[in-house]
Amino acid sequence: MVDPVVPKPSDGGDIVHPQAVPFVLVHLLCLAAFWTGVTWQALALCVALYWLRIFVIGAGYHRYFSHRAFATSRAFQFVLAFLSQTTAQNSVLWWAALHRRHHLYSDTELDTHSPRRRGFFYAHVGWIFDPKHLKTDLVTVADLAAFPELVWLDRFELAPAMIAAALCFLIAGWSGVVVGFLWSTVLVYHSTFCINSVARVYG
Repeated sequence: MVDPVVPKPSDGGDIVHPQAVPFVLVHLLCLAAFWTGVTWQALALCVALYWLRIFVIGAGYHRYFSHRAFATSRAFQFVLAFLSQTTAQNSVLWWAALHRRHHLYSDTELDTHSPRRRGFFYAHVGWIFDPKHLKTDLVTVADLAAFPELVWLDRFELAPAMIAAALCFLIAGWSGVVVGFLWSTVLVYHSTFCINSVARVYG
């Protein structure tokens, strides 16, 4: 049996990693709205996608995949996983594995994103790009890794987000991509990350 991947304690880790580049680009590309314009259709997409994806982060990534707080069918499990991954916050297997580890080692040296151990910035976003967190720990989520479709989504983790962006283009053109998809993606990023940083530091 393969042992679970347990990261070694560090003073913060090297977060200067190639995977951080697309994350920064997503933020910068939001400025393309100066060229695409901001249409009512695109704004409606932004609001709708924000609320849909905040919901599936809570119900999908967190309550279902990380904590198995409720039961559902295999078909709806895939729908939850697909919608969760439209957020571009990595795969449900990766997310659930790290969240389970966070609860197991809460506020210790092995906590994935404790602001008490590595500071506010690391807890907010730095931990995502620390190389020791890049690999999906399939042992920790062996119950989920038993489903081939979830393993497929882990392998092609950005496919749902790319499909969502393409649908935004079909509905509202480039403004739909920039305002509808990218703006809502960035808003969802930081709304989620504030749970690890702002909420744990300031309550």
